Amino acid sequence: MKRLFTFTTIALFLFSFQNAAAQEIRKLTFDEVIRLSEEQSPQALMAKHRFRSSYWQYRTFVAQYRPSLTLSGTTPDYSTAYTRVYTGGQWEYVPTNMMQNLGSLSLAQNIGLTGGSIALQSDLTLQNDFEAKTNKYISTPVSIRLNQPILRYNSLKWQKKTEPLKYEVAKKTFLSNIEGVHTQAVQNFFSLALAQINVQIANMNYLNADTLWRMSQGRYQLGTIAEDELLQMQLSWLNSETSRKEAEMNLRDREIRLRSFLGFNNNIRIELILPSKIPDLQVDAQEVLDLAHANNPDILDSQLAILQAQSSVAQAKAEKGLNANLVASFGMQGKDPDFNTAYSALSRSQGIRVGFTLPILDWGLGRGKYKMARSSLELTQVQEKQAMVDFDQNLTLDVEQFNLQAEQVAIAAKSDTVAKKMFEVTKQRFLIGKIAVLELNNADTKKDQNRRAYVQSLQNYWNYFFNLRSLALYDFLDRKPLETDYELLLQ
Repeated sequence: MKRLFTFTTIALFLFSFQNAAAQEIRKLTFDEVIRLSEEQSPQALMAKHRFRSSYWQYRTFVAQYRPSLTLSGTTPDYSTAYTRVYTGGQWEYVPTNMMQNLGSLSLAQNIGLTGGSIALQSDLTLQNDFEAKTNKYISTPVSIRLNQPILRYNSLKWQKKTEPLKYEVAKKTFLSNIEGVHTQAVQNFFSLALAQINVQIANMNYLNADTLWRMSQGRYQLGTIAEDELLQMQLSWLNSETSRKEAEMNLRDREIRLRSFLGFNNNIRIELILPSKIPDLQVDAQEVLDLAHANNPDILDSQLAILQAQSSVAQAKAEKGLNANLVASFGMQGKDPDFNTAYSALSRSQGIRVGFTLPILDWGLGRGKYKMARSSLELTQVQEKQAMVDFDQNLTLDVEQFNLQAEQVAIAAKSDTVAKKMFEVTKQRFLIGKIAVLELNNADTKKDQNRRAYVQSLQNYWNYFFNLRSLALYDFLDRKPLETDYELLLQ
């Protein structure tokens, strides 16, 4: 039994030691939490992948303006049927039993200015006629083919306006999203910091309440306080114990949230260090407005919405009238049973074709689509104009609020110091019987309230700070635009 008891004791000791060793305590400053949120939070990673998607969409657009080399073919192409042919001055139907193998190499280029395309092409066909028991090669060593829409909607022209702007919006949106991550980091940091302070306050209040409760029992026995005062001290002691347990539960909840936000595992315990000072910074409203108009992705998105509405108008206008398409080709062609001769005995091959469509009776369908597109454009312009007015007004208020925050933090810090001192003085007066317990409780409540108010004022300052950075995409401390290495994001 002694051996079993000794073994159990050692095992429990080792297990407790391993658990303690597994819990790594990380003491983090405010700046470290901001940096970690940008580097490893899930929200930052999602912003990165959204940018990647926009990048490849832009690359797809760019590829449309570059030459494309394509190899295509059909093998085999077998058919047996009656074919209509013109021989001897009349049309006849003759039986065919034929197989073809076709290959084509094409170098094509889109023409953004006109919306057409031009291609340089080389073709080779091997035709096996089983009915006539003959083979022949049909070659087109080189031909030029032009496909040009006339009076039609030029999607390439409008994409050249919208796609670069879309990509610029994507880059600005990524920077704005990272500032949004910083704002979330501020929220999670100060939520946990306040929870830690609440635990400290709750523990301190419990010790004070326990001491005062014990002293009150002695003073009650001596008859220096009434029973209602004794019961009041007992109630304060019981409430302090409840508050302490609630504060500890809230602390664990806030720690889990910050740990998850920063991408830490469950073996990490976090202790936060409150920032001791804030930057001495005041910003100019007009400067922030100018920066926001140049950088804010919402402003650029408004411009994009108007461009897309104008594109819809141009498309509806083109589709309600005459549409034509020109196809022209010129090249050299040869045919012969011998492969080499098929490439040496060449003759000219050329063609031109113009097709058109003109709505004659569509019951106002085309005109209706055009009017709808025009109305949508006008609505978009009105909405974006009003959105700009609201944006400027809200941003001006945000600037004014931020410029007040430094003073609010200073006042909250002073109030916190005064409230602590007032509580200590009140506590000493209560201990010598100069004041009643109600005054002591009021001083204690004010001490706790002012401590929390100071932490809240810090949170408000940094919330407004990163909100302005997000709106203007500008670092007001280092006096430079926010930027990142976009190439690094694609790795």
